[in-house]
Amino acid sequence: MRIYLSRPHMSGHEELRVAEAFASNFIAPLGPQLDAFEARITEYLDADVHCVGLSSGSAALHLALRITGVDRGDEVWISSMTFAGGVFPINYLGAKPRFFDLSPDSWTIDTDFLADELSKAAKENRLPKAIVPTDLYGQSVKLDTLEALAAQYDIRLILDSAESLGASYTDGRKAGSGGDAAVLSFNGNKIITTSGGGMLVTRHKTWADEARFLAAQARDPAPHYEHSTYGYNYRLSNICAAIGLGQMEVLDARVARRREIFSRYESALKRPGICFMPEPRGQLSTRWLTALTIDPSETGSTREDIRLMLLEHQIESRPLWKPMHMQPLYAGTDYHGSGVDENLFANGLCLPSGSDMSDEQQDEVIERITTLLA
Repeated sequence: MRIYLSRPHMSGHEELRVAEAFASNFIAPLGPQLDAFEARITEYLDADVHCVGLSSGSAALHLALRITGVDRGDEVWISSMTFAGGVFPINYLGAKPRFFDLSPDSWTIDTDFLADELSKAAKENRLPKAIVPTDLYGQSVKLDTLEALAAQYDIRLILDSAESLGASYTDGRKAGSGGDAAVLSFNGNKIITTSGGGMLVTRHKTWADEARFLAAQARDPAPHYEHSTYGYNYRLSNICAAIGLGQMEVLDARVARRREIFSRYESALKRPGICFMPEPRGQLSTRWLTALTIDPSETGSTREDIRLMLLEHQIESRPLWKPMHMQPLYAGTDYHGSGVDENLFANGLCLPSGSDMSDEQQDEVIERITTLLA
């Protein structure tokens, strides 16, 4: 049987919630389950925030950038190592990304490079309209530092927390609750899923109100269809929200299981030439995916040797995200860094990490890798 990288993991609660949605007859992008899902995320984050359920994480970022005022020709500074859907909304608005490297200590945006470039940009009157750092593979960014920089230069901070719902800081803050806004994803491969979907989380009530308005085709209050601006069909389905409600009942258990899977991999595979994604002091990652690097000069095998061997045995693994500044679409785009993300892409691999993976399946993955490296 194929071992997947990260597949949906249902608990049984979801069917009950979906049945409630059908019984309510709200088979639409509004309804009691959607309201309850937004309220449940707000409660979970335990912060003074407002949540708006949307069709995807990319939709949430698109709305956040538009509400921020990002327009044609503006710059948005962003982590280079991220999923394309976390960058494309910049293009939708005609703005320009400027990419930043990762810190080797956290594998999240390097705040030293960011601080240096902000200082230069301030002197040259070319500050960005927004900063969008990515919580990579469930590892949260250096939130306090980023919030201080955003405040210092009066720049909007939008956190791409698509992979990190369930992560936290030891001071009690949870991933997705900081900055001006945060973006969550409930895609099928995430820790919890609504089959497809996302959420905009913001501490600004006016932002949440505007997001709801724009996500519902920007229809003005009138008995007919009246529009004073353009909008989008971005609202989350009430049925999908019902799935999310069921998934929220097991979120912490799913995070605990993924952290257990990471620990088992680390204990079994750590050796000279293999390094696992670090977890900085004061942070608790979701370990959405177990990410590691392989140094072929020490192991005798490359990342691709391992990936292709696993694939032959119906085991899915995947290289780390290819940095956006290396993508053909963004050739020549400004990039600041020392190539930490480039090295991670060249040598990095994500191992199967689904919370429904059995110990026996994980043992098979471990055994096949250790045999290759022997």
